[in-house]
Amino acid sequence: MGADIKSLRSRIRSVDSTLHLTRAMGLVAASKIRRATMNMNRSREYMAAMEEVMAQLRSSPDCAKSPYMIPRSGGTRLIVIAGDRGMAGGYNANVFRLASTFPDANVLPIGKRACDRFGKGYASSERFSGADAAAVAEEQCRAFLAGEFERLGILYTRYQSLMTQIADVRWVLPLEKSGDGKRTPTVFEPDEQTVLNAAVPAYVSGLLAACVRESFASEVAARRMAMDSAGKNAQEMIDQLQLQYNRARQNAITQEITEIVAGSGM
Repeated sequence: MGADIKSLRSRIRSVDSTLHLTRAMGLVAASKIRRATMNMNRSREYMAAMEEVMAQLRSSPDCAKSPYMIPRSGGTRLIVIAGDRGMAGGYNANVFRLASTFPDANVLPIGKRACDRFGKGYASSERFSGADAAAVAEEQCRAFLAGEFERLGILYTRYQSLMTQIADVRWVLPLEKSGDGKRTPTVFEPDEQTVLNAAVPAYVSGLLAACVRESFASEVAARRMAMDSAGKNAQEMIDQLQLQYNRARQNAITQEITEIVAGSGM
């Protein structure tokens, strides 16, 4: 009986330690959510404006001759954005599950977990800067024009709400034609194709930065929910173990009293 009480006490201490850890990580995630979602929303606003301009350019007949809109061969290059840490529910697992559906893709990882999975890349998604995005965009645009790959995609996690985040792929290059091909009222100088070719690296850079920020917001939201769930489970386990511990102590005390009474009667 004494061994059972000691074992229960040890298990309670162990689960309590886990509870403190999950609460701490949940608080850290909660403190990051506001800034992460604010940065995500700013990027969404920027990309909405950028997409409007790009849609006008892609609808121009002149831009159909742009090398960024010409299909080519050479396979898939995929920028995979995952988290810097674990304990975020299914966040990283969902990213890697979707990435596994492109087994022949050449992967550029962003985030420590992605680098651990796919090799050398950018080790932090949280610290991935605008300068990093510009450098990646320049490199990938140059490689696309050189015919090193057929299409470029960004595998990221789309933030829907604090409860829901969805792994998705955004195809970036080649650009797809939009609209009915009618000339837009906007005047581009010197011409639409020249402006498009000059704008593509900035467009890819902005899109990549937006995807990284959205993924990071999804990561901290997923971690917050996972830590809340783990904390509730840990507290329930502690309550159950405490009940077992109290019963074991009560039984031990009852047994001692019974033995004392029996001994004194002899």
